[in-house]
Amino acid sequence: MTRAAAVSLWLTLAGFSAGCGPAVDVTKDLHLEAVSTGWVAAGVVDGRNKLVPAVSFTLKNVSEQKLPAVQVNAVFRRVNETEGWGDGFRSIAGSAGLAPGAATPTVTIEAQLGYTGLDPADALLRNSQFVDARVDVFAKYGSHQWARLGEYPVARHLIGRQP
Repeated sequence: MTRAAAVSLWLTLAGFSAGCGPAVDVTKDLHLEAVSTGWVAAGVVDGRNKLVPAVSFTLKNVSEQKLPAVQVNAVFRRVNETEGWGDGFRSIAGSAGLAPGAATPTVTIEAQLGYTGLDPADALLRNSQFVDARVDVFAKYGSHQWARLGEYPVARHLIGRQP
């Protein structure tokens, strides 16, 4: 078999197998559950207390098939701004996959950016310069495109940092 014929055969088989795989729509097959948001005291930076927005949730597979290679991305924005303020990425189900009907343990994603100040963390939330935030949660399965699962306001209260 010539090299060109081998490449052609491989491309045909790759296209066939990709076309025959199960169709997955993460907006229908994955549900965000137990979503909560808030602000995490992220330690002291340059002598100032730091707060960052965070989102916690579980992700449930409501499809009838195992879903390997599920990934989630949370994008944080200040209210009334379109520019991202920080994001966090998590691989939810590796090659073992997320079984039909199964839910993940609680997943918590924190932004890298936030607010710093000399006041204690709870007082920073009451500062007159404080601007609320929101978070968009996206998921993707395998090599498919990212799809938005939901948008949530970040509640103005402190939450504990997850291990």
